[in-house]
Amino acid sequence: MIKIFLATGNKNKIKEISAILPENKFKVETFSDRPDMPQTVEDGDTLRENSEKKALACARYFKMPALADDTGLEVEFLGGAPGVYSARWAGEGCSYDDNNLKMLNEMSGVPKEKRKARFVCCITLAYPDGTLFSFEGSTEGYISEEKLGKEGFGYDPLFYIPEYGLTYAQMPQELKNKISHRAKALNLFARHVEKYGI
Repeated sequence: MIKIFLATGNKNKIKEISAILPENKFKVETFSDRPDMPQTVEDGDTLRENSEKKALACARYFKMPALADDTGLEVEFLGGAPGVYSARWAGEGCSYDDNNLKMLNEMSGVPKEKRKARFVCCITLAYPDGTLFSFEGSTEGYISEEKLGKEGFGYDPLFYIPEYGLTYAQMPQELKNKISHRAKALNLFARHVEKYGI
């Protein structure tokens, strides 16, 4: 069993990552297990910079391998926004609903062919000595014209995948955890561990 620290306080991400990782291979610790870690400011210009910063800070503080995720929604019509600012797009302290409402307002009246978007996830594995490995996954889709579905979190009710005819929020969690941007990045991480160990 490989012990690893998951560098996020987002309960939705913890649940999703724990469900995707093979449970017989990884023992995941989180801030609820070790709450003394000072908060890391996510001020990077890219998802990779943020994930590296979070993972490295935790690896050095707890003196163990750490895994961090940074994820962004990139909308073609908005020039790639909100991107690295996805979690706080509607302002500091905003809710998922605030971000979704802003997205619907920004995309109001935009035709389907211009509503292309992609979700990108960067996962970084960091060691206390500063060694870093990053893994990126992405999924293509569209921004729906209304919120659809009750599952998931974040922009899931708006992220529509034509191949399935569903938003992330309409999918059973098991399906999302097979095809999502986060699943793709975590699968690359798991393959790295399978090949090289921790």
